[in-house]
Amino acid sequence: MPKKVLFINQEITPYVPESELSIMGRDLPQKVQESSFEIRTFTPKWGTINERRGQLHEVIRLSGMNLIIDDTDHPLIIKVASIPQSRLQIYFIDNDDYFMKRQMDVDETGEEYPDNGERAIFFARGVLETVKKLRWSPDVIVCQGWMGAVVPLYIKKAYNDEPCFANTKVITSLFQKHLKNDLGDNFKKCVGFRGADSKLLSSYNETFNFIELGKLALDYSDGVVVASEAVNTELLDYARQHGLPILEYPGEDYIQAYTDFINKVSE
Repeated sequence: MPKKVLFINQEITPYVPESELSIMGRDLPQKVQESSFEIRTFTPKWGTINERRGQLHEVIRLSGMNLIIDDTDHPLIIKVASIPQSRLQIYFIDNDDYFMKRQMDVDETGEEYPDNGERAIFFARGVLETVKKLRWSPDVIVCQGWMGAVVPLYIKKAYNDEPCFANTKVITSLFQKHLKNDLGDNFKKCVGFRGADSKLLSSYNETFNFIELGKLALDYSDGVVVASEAVNTELLDYARQHGLPILEYPGEDYIQAYTDFINKVSE
């Protein structure tokens, strides 16, 4: 049986402009799929994504659930598209409040959205609820970008009793791109869900910034990938101090290193 790998990507080209993160978001799942793994790939449906050009369409049977964040209902909308020439199918997480008519991490003036933390929470829960509906059990989840940073916590504490996630391992990829501002004072309250009680976050700083978010991801991960030549040294040192298996930066010819690491972490 081929191993099942779930990719949770912050950015994927050609739906968003090319960057280190968006190119890896497209290329890594495709190359892993070509290496005989079974994959699923998710990304936010950023408001800048042209649905007609990208040929996105809503999947009615997967949409319609409401996710409650900070005591407010937020409808979950699932869309899907395929990247031409790659046979790579992409699932998009959408919502009127968090994604529609809004850009990625920053607005039109270049300022980061103050609710980026809530957006990451909605995205993480939206992905995991959709995977449940697909009745698909990933052996490994690879999180690429800060938008997926809450996923490790949820896998280990909120969805650990779900049969499809009972044996799932999580890999966090560290990139150079980072958030400049904090995620607001209510992030700890908003992230609480099921067994992922906000009390679990008592040891972190009250105001969550990129470093705290990264530490949260690493604390509940089973492996770490240094996905950029230059990543945040504080987070990399943190991973080393905690004895996490680390795939050091593998360079441009990375697929064998990644597949070996995925196999190692999933054992």
